[in-house]
Amino acid sequence: MVECAGWGLRLSWEARAKAVALLRGKREAMNLRSAAVLALVMIPALLWAGDKSSGDTSALRPPAGASVAMVAFEDLQCPDCADAEALLQEASTKYGIPLVRRDFPLPMHVWSFEAHVMARYFDTQAQAQGEQFRRWVFANQSSINKDNLRGMAERFADQHNVTLPANYDPAGKLKALVLADFALGQKVGVIHTPTVFVVSASQRGAPFVETLDRASLFAMIEKMQAAEKK
Repeated sequence: MVECAGWGLRLSWEARAKAVALLRGKREAMNLRSAAVLALVMIPALLWAGDKSSGDTSALRPPAGASVAMVAFEDLQCPDCADAEALLQEASTKYGIPLVRRDFPLPMHVWSFEAHVMARYFDTQAQAQGEQFRRWVFANQSSINKDNLRGMAERFADQHNVTLPANYDPAGKLKALVLADFALGQKVGVIHTPTVFVVSASQRGAPFVETLDRASLFAMIEKMQAAEKK
């Protein structure tokens, strides 16, 4: 889906968000000065977008104790990511492999970035809680918007007997984790969400981008697991 495409921009999240804001014309008028800024941002980005290389995937590894894993770069506001959730959970359970989630909030999604920071906060309360929050967001995605995100997150917190502070990231450490994942996604060539890699300690499969084919995903996992047993 175009909605979940990242334009292939090799830029910081803030720069990409600025470009989106300029295109929308919501944050400042598209006068000559802003058009010039947009050109400076977009031209090198579009030149890189023509580079079809897959990026450096050497940083993608299974977590400790696992021989094979799925690494999913996701956007919590992306409908394709929500649609893929059930298949990823099925694959994780069927093959007994971990699903490693990476934050890749696309700048054109107005509440996604903050939702990812919230998910990181819930991670600090309990790893399982952060996972539950992400699944809950995907399940309730159509009911969430920029204005009610905080209230929806508070509802989740109440249901799980957790407090969501007014300032849940006072030092900006959680935001830094989200941005670090985003930078990793750029490094490995992610431009769409979801992008899912099946990885082992020695191999990285071709990424599944946006639409995950069940049979192909399962076949890739089985191939990786067989190779690791040799």
